[in-house]
Amino acid sequence: MFILMSIGIAVVFPATVVLLSGNPNWIEGWIYSIWFDVMMLANMIYMYVKDPILFSERLTAHGSHNQEKWDRYLLNFLFVLGGLWLVAMPLDAQRFGLSPLFPVGIRIIGGLLLIPALYFIVGASVANPYLSTVVRFQSDLKQKVITTGVYSLVRHPQYLGIIILMIGGPCLLGSILGIIIGIGITIILIKRIKGEEKMLEEKLDGYIGYQKKMKYRLFPYIW
Repeated sequence: MFILMSIGIAVVFPATVVLLSGNPNWIEGWIYSIWFDVMMLANMIYMYVKDPILFSERLTAHGSHNQEKWDRYLLNFLFVLGGLWLVAMPLDAQRFGLSPLFPVGIRIIGGLLLIPALYFIVGASVANPYLSTVVRFQSDLKQKVITTGVYSLVRHPQYLGIIILMIGGPCLLGSILGIIIGIGITIILIKRIKGEEKMLEEKLDGYIGYQKKMKYRLFPYIW
């Protein structure tokens, strides 16, 4: 199953981005697709080899276990907007040419932003054995506060990586529509952070102490 999932991931992103663009020679599209493959496969391989419990947790079905009720609605929105974001960018930037051609400098900056995005997204999986797709208190896994690795920089490093991706991806591909959808995703993530932190304050021993030590939820020196 793991091998089939890996092959599927390796194929799905180039197929989605490059084929939808209608331009097999779209360099930015290939860079973006390969980045997505690296990010997804690096996460999967690490979890499968080093932390099979985390791998199982990431496959937890939406709405199962003790997922917070409010998160079921937010996660639905995130899934819909995330899929729309991925599909809309190649259609916008290449197939229909709705967005104007972005300056080379903007596209280069977008590509460079994928580096810290990868660092925070993969770094969160490496540091946090309780990282889950759904917001739930993992009493079954005896959840503890994680303060090392990227969690020593901000309290929600995975979300930070995703938000950097929401900026870098559309800038690299040249999609204004991608930026707009990315802003919507960012707003939902910020709302999700507030709900998640409320749950952790109530249920996870030591989390309030971590909040006092690490003051920044998402953006260092800002919020």
